[in-house]
Amino acid sequence: MQVSKLAQSLHGSEIIKIAGEINELKKKGEQIANLTIGDFDPNIFPIPDGLKELIVSAYHQNQTNYPPADGVLALRESVSGFLKSRLGLDYGTNEIIISGGSRPLIYAIFLTLVDEGDKVIFPAPSWNNNHYCDLLEADAIIVPTKPENNFMPTAKEIRPHVKGAAMLSLCSPLNPTGTMFSKEALEQICDLVIEENKTRGEDEKPLYILYDQIYSQLTFGGHEHFNPVSLRPELKDYVVFVDGGSKCFAATGVRVGWGFGPAAIINYMKAVIGHMGAWSPKAEQVAMAQYLKTDDVNVYLGNFKQRMKTSLDTLYKGFISLKEKGFAVDAIEPMGAIYLTLKVDYAGKTTPEGKLLETSADINFYLIKEAKVALVPFSAFGTDDKVNWFRASLGASTAQEIEGMIPKIEAALVKLK
Repeated sequence: MQVSKLAQSLHGSEIIKIAGEINELKKKGEQIANLTIGDFDPNIFPIPDGLKELIVSAYHQNQTNYPPADGVLALRESVSGFLKSRLGLDYGTNEIIISGGSRPLIYAIFLTLVDEGDKVIFPAPSWNNNHYCDLLEADAIIVPTKPENNFMPTAKEIRPHVKGAAMLSLCSPLNPTGTMFSKEALEQICDLVIEENKTRGEDEKPLYILYDQIYSQLTFGGHEHFNPVSLRPELKDYVVFVDGGSKCFAATGVRVGWGFGPAAIINYMKAVIGHMGAWSPKAEQVAMAQYLKTDDVNVYLGNFKQRMKTSLDTLYKGFISLKEKGFAVDAIEPMGAIYLTLKVDYAGKTTPEGKLLETSADINFYLIKEAKVALVPFSAFGTDDKVNWFRASLGASTAQEIEGMIPKIEAALVKLK
């Protein structure tokens, strides 16, 4: 059957492949600890009770027709207040757009700012930038990152690629690593963008920044979230943000995302999202508009962050204990989001059945079968498959379950030769 060249060229999701392997084992009765999907088990991390009640109430009020293309005004007003109070960002309702989660926002930003053949710069590992470049036939400029920089890109690494680029796509806290920009590192990148834009004429497209901060409310310890516009206000005309309630309220299925940026760009995105029909459901918008104004936001986030930090710390300490025992593993301290970055450096080892583990995917599938623990190798996020670092997503496991994984991982690693 003949289909479009685009359909033929798109790469499938590595995470879905891993999920397929897990499902096959589950059919055989295996119990797998699934740390792959960036989602939540609602029985462990339910959405706020207050938000749930407001959603139900909105449906009882028959809030079920089409919402405005850019989102319900009351929600854009609430988002404006939320951004001001929590992040110190000043955006009016005409600079904010609502969509069904953050994915349509990211795609709409690409469609609005990037033409076929344009250079788009993004780090590896990072989430889905390569696929959006494929969809637009853009020139993907992948910047490899280093563990000593917590897998966050630096201005020095980005600098060789900025000339003529249309967009720099950044995320902090970063999916898949859960790591974050320091203030100094982000300032240096901002200054690089300002410097580059000064070289461009009025008839040239500037270098824009897509800044994905969907995890901005989930930071831990002394780690602070920073954004380009607060650090360098002169960048406000060149930064488009991706944000929303999906992650901070464990509400991935509620589908309320918000983007914000220059009014002219947001207006173009309104048309793009309108043609996609990727609106957030009206009842959920009406409910979120009310919820963001309540005191329950702080109460919920305080409790949620503490529970998530406990889970992240449990896995981190478990891996560090294995490292101290001499196992070839490592972990980066939890900083933000729901992810932990883990190293399992066992390429070149042989399984009890005699299979050589050559790639990070081989290591991962060995852990799935032998330890009953599923991770995602960074190769699923754009790195080489010889990079033996992995994402662990902890939204679907309890701290007790995570603690029980460590002995199983240890037992599996002992068997390798």
